[in-house]
Amino acid sequence: MSAQPSNNLGQGATESLDLTDRARELLQPLVHLVLDVDGTLALDDNLFPTTNQFIEILHDLGMSFTIITNNSSKSRPAHCHRLRRMGLEISDDQILVSTQATLRYLKESHPQVKRLFVLGTPGLQEEFSDAGYTICDHRVEDEPDAVIVGFDMSLTYERLCRAAYWIKNGKKYFATHPDYVCPTDQPTVLVDCGSIINCLKAAAGREPDAILGKPNPQMLEVIRQKHGLGKSQIAMVGDRLYTDMAMAHAAEVASILVLCGETTRDQAESVQPSPDIVVSDPGELGNLLVLAKRTE
Repeated sequence: MSAQPSNNLGQGATESLDLTDRARELLQPLVHLVLDVDGTLALDDNLFPTTNQFIEILHDLGMSFTIITNNSSKSRPAHCHRLRRMGLEISDDQILVSTQATLRYLKESHPQVKRLFVLGTPGLQEEFSDAGYTICDHRVEDEPDAVIVGFDMSLTYERLCRAAYWIKNGKKYFATHPDYVCPTDQPTVLVDCGSIINCLKAAAGREPDAILGKPNPQMLEVIRQKHGLGKSQIAMVGDRLYTDMAMAHAAEVASILVLCGETTRDQAESVQPSPDIVVSDPGELGNLLVLAKRTE
């Protein structure tokens, strides 16, 4: 695919950009980007200043995208509503949440599981209920077939203890994603699913039987198959090394790290395998795409 420079590319914006031969080789064939949200496009309820410009450049280049997030505390419609409220035009089918990956895995790999104890928000519990599962409460008499652990912003000690009890007693145990914290610019630490997993490991002595969100490459495979894409036509864009970049490497697609979230440049340069491309923010990536796809 070739394209003329986007109108959204500022005058002279390409002069200081370094488009290496390797970056051009990776960016030219791309037709679809898989985009992380928190730390990549937005933080809390605010888009980064260059996010809308970046999305407009993708439209100008005829490129499509999927928003992918490990944040299982919200449903897919809730994520869509949040992004629209921030000013990003997007439809429900452009979003893939780790919850959908978990549901798909359960139906394909554990069809006998019908009853779930879900350590997660009411929204997460509702998604499993809407998918046909019976949601068990914290009473020991209400025995589940399996335990699901997500990003539980409504966590209570009683429910945490019940999850540990079922896990310690051998129930199947699945987690939506491994993130330790959720990015925020507020004066707090948002303890995420990976930290709850570590708590349960210390208490119950077990890791999850499967963790279905990033970096599990199946999330990218779902998107590739849906759009009929070869591996050279899709790239993962995110701010985390141990989820976003690790998934890209596992799925053997291009990995593009943005430095507006969790990861510093020093960290990016010290990790192996390193990200294929490192940019400061979505705007810089958009400008590199224009350069890569510009006709000579």
